[in-house]
Amino acid sequence: MRSRHVLLAPERAFDIDETAATVLELVDGTRTCGEIVDALAARYDEKREVIADDVRDMIGDLIARRVIER
Repeated sequence: MRSRHVLLAPERAFDIDETAATVLELVDGTRTCGEIVDALAARYDEKREVIADDVRDMIGDLIARRVIER
């Protein structure tokens, strides 16, 4: 059986990849987007600039779809 991630929202579900699941693990209502980027940069020993735009775009899209709130 293949492991997969699904994000559940009211009356809908989204299949998400491993990267999105990792980002969403850090979305806890207390961390800012910048803090999430910092945590991922540290976890993967990557430059902050490399991942910042992707994380902001993903979180912005989920806010626009009303899956998460600001």
